[in-house]
Amino acid sequence: MLLTIDTVTKTYPGPGQRRPVLRGVSLALDAGETLALTGESGSGKSTLLHLAGALDRFDTGEITLDGVPLSGLGDAGRARLRRETVALVFQQYNLVPSLTVAQNLAFHARLAGRDDPARQADLARRLGLDGLGARYPEELSGGQQQRVAIGRALALGPKLLLADEPTGNLDETASAAVLDLMLDLVAESGTALLLVTHSREIAARLGRHAHLTGGVIA
Repeated sequence: MLLTIDTVTKTYPGPGQRRPVLRGVSLALDAGETLALTGESGSGKSTLLHLAGALDRFDTGEITLDGVPLSGLGDAGRARLRRETVALVFQQYNLVPSLTVAQNLAFHARLAGRDDPARQADLARRLGLDGLGARYPEELSGGQQQRVAIGRALALGPKLLLADEPTGNLDETASAAVLDLMLDLVAESGTALLLVTHSREIAARLGRHAHLTGGVIA
């Protein structure tokens, strides 16, 4: 398995005592699989995604990514995984405002030493970004910015793509188009996808579906 989450718990500070968010979550994702994670607001969906991406630390249990147990990694090892193995797409795009579209597309791949202009150009074409390479994020629509964010993530050639409500800021038409492109691109590259969504319609488009409620997988 590419990603294994084994009885993971996570709590956060709260008034008087710590507040449990995840209460022993387990799931697994193999290379090339797509999995939708749904759940009500506050159920821990984004928390679980951040733990899987080594952006935060869990309390108990274990997460293994590409054969590496995350509990044993220090900050440098976790940063290396985020740089080389996993890529993230967020609802808020998180593009670098001072970089052009072309520079944003190349950003993650360059950090990992995998700069590939030909691949970036192909992604730009596939994502409908031809002719926009010299523009800055503020000059783009929301749908265009999200396409850049997806292209930046996939330009790395990650083994795992984590997406947190990636179409949540888009209208229905733009959302459907962006989701279609993302699913086509991950299928072609063999990238595993773990996608957090509140939409049952979007969840139905992925290969598997898990629902998080009360801090556990229902």
